[in-house]
Amino acid sequence: MDEPKPISRELISRQPGAYLLFVDLAAPLALDIPRLAAPTLVPGCYAYCGSAHGPGGLRARIGRHLRRDKAPHWHIDRLTAAGRVTGVRAVPAGRECDLLRDLLDKPGVSVPVPGFGSSDCRACPAHLVMLPAHGGFESIPALACA
Repeated sequence: MDEPKPISRELISRQPGAYLLFVDLAAPLALDIPRLAAPTLVPGCYAYCGSAHGPGGLRARIGRHLRRDKAPHWHIDRLTAAGRVTGVRAVPAGRECDLLRDLLDKPGVSVPVPGFGSSDCRACPAHLVMLPAHGGFESIPALACA
């Protein structure tokens, strides 16, 4: 698979909606999240399902995730600080729980940390999944990020 080409954040919609953030983690990551029993993520490819309904919509929220110089606020901030964001799929008017269900329907997708990123959701086991190493996820439309 070709290396993703960087895109301009200006191409991401300002509308509210949902998004997938693809993150590659090269080394184990101990998460200092006591509520989740301080788990460790193993190296691999992850997808985080998030939502953006505040000012600036998808562009503002995704732009924050792509910045390296941020104070950790959400669970995903710890992963984006340690890993490499390899792509984004923005879905204007989408719902993060729908994105998660679609991912969990694919073979080999697993929930590495129950409750990760879903503290405000009672329907999903987590909003972070681990993707299989060779799962054919190239077909998921994504905007490549630097």
